Amino acid sequence: MHATATAATAEAATASGVRTAAAPARNLAVDAYRGLVMLLMMGEVMQFAEVYKAFPGSLFWRVLAFNQTHVEWAGMGLHDTIQPGFTFLVGAALPYSIAARTAKGQSFGRQLAHTIWRSGLLIFLGIFLRSVGATQTYYTFEDTLTQIGLGFTFAFLLARCRPRWQWTALGVILFGYWLAWALYPAPGPNFDWQAVGVPSNWPYNFHGFAAHWNKNSNLGQAFDVWFLNQLPRASRFVFNDGGYLTLSFIPTLGTMLLGMQAGRWFRESAPKIPVKRFVVAGLALMAAAAMLHYAGICPIVKRIWTPSWTLFSGGVCFLFLAAFAWLIEVKGWRKWAFPLAVVGMNSIAAYLIAHLWEDFIVSSLHIHLGYGVFQIFGTGLEPLMLGIAVMLIYWGILYWMYRRKLFLRI
Repeated sequence: MHATATAATAEAATASGVRTAAAPARNLAVDAYRGLVMLLMMGEVMQFAEVYKAFPGSLFWRVLAFNQTHVEWAGMGLHDTIQPGFTFLVGAALPYSIAARTAKGQSFGRQLAHTIWRSGLLIFLGIFLRSVGATQTYYTFEDTLTQIGLGFTFAFLLARCRPRWQWTALGVILFGYWLAWALYPAPGPNFDWQAVGVPSNWPYNFHGFAAHWNKNSNLGQAFDVWFLNQLPRASRFVFNDGGYLTLSFIPTLGTMLLGMQAGRWFRESAPKIPVKRFVVAGLALMAAAAMLHYAGICPIVKRIWTPSWTLFSGGVCFLFLAAFAWLIEVKGWRKWAFPLAVVGMNSIAAYLIAHLWEDFIVSSLHIHLGYGVFQIFGTGLEPLMLGIAVMLIYWGILYWMYRRKLFLRI
């Protein structure tokens, strides 16, 4: 544990607004945005979907339930912004991390070695968390930490290039990935959908050219059937129930590169806040992605991280960052963001707490408080009341760490 904070990937995790070389100030807008991302992830414990089942006629709970679950295939809900937000902010932190390490006299070789170690640790953590409760190591590479880990070293190398080469790399990555999928054969009329876990009448499948991006019948699926079966497994890998893929780390790298531009713009514009640039970039990216989606060229699908998803979700991240920067840095409304910053400044700790401690906390609450206290507003709201209690405990732990300057750093 260290007293200098971190984000999703390390001490870099804060895209802090550098005011002076001697004492770089944290960027509260970035910390608060990261805190929101983590709270959305941790907030799954409130189980809005379960509450909606108890109130099926309620539009209010229907909206909340929709935005706390991933969409089935194409499109976006609030819950789908968690992973891109986490990844985007990793990229935003890189320019600050590199500048800080260079100022300390660290050589390129030392920085690269540390980056490779950090990437490996993120991949390890992702696999470790996915293996909790399994009978053996469960090798999987589609979760947030492993996806970031697989692309982080490449992002570090590109961060040292000139901006035009970074933009060029982004274009090559997204176009090359799109082309590879477009050239891979789309499922034919006699394709056995049941063999890959997709009902034959599944309503979310695309038709025509967009069928190249259908669930479990694409290039990424073919790669995983080969790659994942090279690793020790309890049983042969056939398909991922959610359609998630290892190769998604390639366009996910594009999300990091977009975040890197945000971090660079923050540094170059200081002490001004480039809110307008963020808004323009966000709207332009979303418009480009929507055009590709509705033209049938490349659908917006988070589960397989299509290039158009990289653009669309990156645009959403720019708009989120613009909103936080405007409220906090431009308008000066800072106090309200403190609860978010407590979480955002310790995002690795928050991630681990949510993945490792939920069952322990829930069972402890039931043991010591019983079940009745959470049914005070009726059994339909019991999951919500229990979830709120767990969330308060999560935040209390992170606040305790914040007060003692205990920040997990990779």
